[in-house]
Amino acid sequence: MIIFGSKQCPDTMECLSSLSKAGTPYEFKDIADLPALKEFLKYRDTVALFDSVKANGGVGIPFIIKDDGQYSFDWTV
Repeated sequence: MIIFGSKQCPDTMECLSSLSKAGTPYEFKDIADLPALKEFLKYRDTVALFDSVKANGGVGIPFIIKDDGQYSFDWTV
């Protein structure tokens, strides 16, 4: 599982904490790092899941790519 987010985002930090407590393995990509930001923006520009987020002025983090390749904003385990 890959998590795109920001260490400054409370939702991202809650997501990471929840996954860690559950023992769920993940790779965190902090969008404060330029390569991670560029990768995140490619998804944000092309994945329909972001349509309503963008329409409401949101960023869309934490953004999750599950092991099966599905996209989600839901980190509950």
